[in-house]
Amino acid sequence: MTKLKLSAILDDKPVKITIELPAPVFRDLQTYAAIIARTAGEDTPPDPFKLVAPMLQRFMSTDKGFIKAKRDGLHKSILAK
Repeated sequence: MTKLKLSAILDDKPVKITIELPAPVFRDLQTYAAIIARTAGEDTPPDPFKLVAPMLQRFMSTDKGFIKAKRDGLHKSILAK
């Protein structure tokens, strides 16, 4: 069984943003979604766009530099501008 960093995608109230992705990144998102579906025994993969938020969340939650800077309040001076 393939061990992915993401699993099922939770349904939460989203904040809508628009982004442009390079075609290879989008194809990788489609592939990732297909692997999630296959691993879960589902026939239909999740919408690739629904993977973006959990991937960003996972990335930020494991970025030690970001965690330390956030804990130290470094973001407050930037967000206050």
